[in-house]
Amino acid sequence: MGPTDGGWSTTTPRTCWAARRPTRRRRPRTDRLRRPGPPAVTGIPATDVAGLLRRYEVLLLDAYGVLVNSAGALPGAAELVGQLNAAGKPYYILTNDASKLPTTAAARYQGYGLAIDAERIITSGLLLEQHFAAHHLAGARCVVLGTEDSRRYVERAGGEIVQPHESFDVLVVADEFGYPFLETVDLALSGLFRAIDRQRPVHLVLPNPDLIYPSPHGFGIASGSIALVFEAALRLRYSHRRDLRFTRLGKPHAAMFTEALRRTGTRNMVMIGDQLEADIGGAHDFGLDSVLVDTGVNAPPFSAAPARLHPTYLLRSLT
Repeated sequence: MGPTDGGWSTTTPRTCWAARRPTRRRRPRTDRLRRPGPPAVTGIPATDVAGLLRRYEVLLLDAYGVLVNSAGALPGAAELVGQLNAAGKPYYILTNDASKLPTTAAARYQGYGLAIDAERIITSGLLLEQHFAAHHLAGARCVVLGTEDSRRYVERAGGEIVQPHESFDVLVVADEFGYPFLETVDLALSGLFRAIDRQRPVHLVLPNPDLIYPSPHGFGIASGSIALVFEAALRLRYSHRRDLRFTRLGKPHAAMFTEALRRTGTRNMVMIGDQLEADIGGAHDFGLDSVLVDTGVNAPPFSAAPARLHPTYLLRSLT
C-alpha cells in the first residue's frame, strides 16, 4: 500500500460554525499544533531494548512508524536490527502491508540500511493463502484492488485474477495503489451488486484493515477505508443482509499473531508498535505483552482508551 507498513486509527474531521458573540473570545487550540509523544500514564513503566531482550524470547516489530517511514529508516532502527542479527535474537516484522511481497519489502528495508531477510517478514498478504485454503477458494475468480505484488499474493493463494468488469467470486481489497481508483471501485461495486442480485455468493477479503496512513504531505486513506465504502454501499442496497462484510486478516486480528506463533513455537513474544488498536490491542487480544514506541501516528490519551489498548511498557528509543 505504497508507504504504509503499519496500522492507524481513522478520525472524522468536523466543520464548526459559531454565531458572532460580542465579548467572548475563543482560546486557540494549541493541542492541535503540537505533536505529542505517547501519553504519560501512571503505572505503565518505561523500558529499554536491553530489558526487552532479557525478558522475551522473540521480538515482534511493526515496520512503518517503528523502523521506517516514507523518508527511510527511523533513528535507532539500523542499530536495533544490527544488534538483533549479531546476537542471533529471533525477531519478526509484522506488517499489515499487502502491497509488497516479503522479498520486495526486504529489498526496500535493505535499501534503507536495515539488514532484514525476507523470511523474517510476515505480511497481511501472506495470510491470504491460509484464508483461501480454509474457505476452499482455490480456482475462484478474483478481482484484486492493489499492486502487482498484491495480485501475486492472490495467485499464490490459488485465485484466478480477473478484471473488475468481469464476473467474479472473490473481491480482495489489498491496497489503495496500483489501479485507477474511482473507475475500478465503480466497476467492482457494480459487479458485487450484479452477483448479489443473481443470488451468487461473493467472498469479501481485506488483508490490510488499516484505515489511514501518514504520508509525506499529511495523511491518506488506506485499504480499510475503501472496504468501509463498499460495506456502506452494500448496507444501503441490501439492508436485510448482515453477512456482506469483509473478512479482515491483518492486525489487530489474530491471524498474523497466529502465524508468528506457528513460526516461533513460543508465546514468550512481545509486540513493539506505534499504534494502539493494531499493535497494542492486537497483542492484548492474543495474550501477548506489548510496547508502545514514540513514533508514527499519535495515540489518543490513555484515559480515553479501554484497558486492552494500554501497553505493557513504553519505549522512548530503539537504542
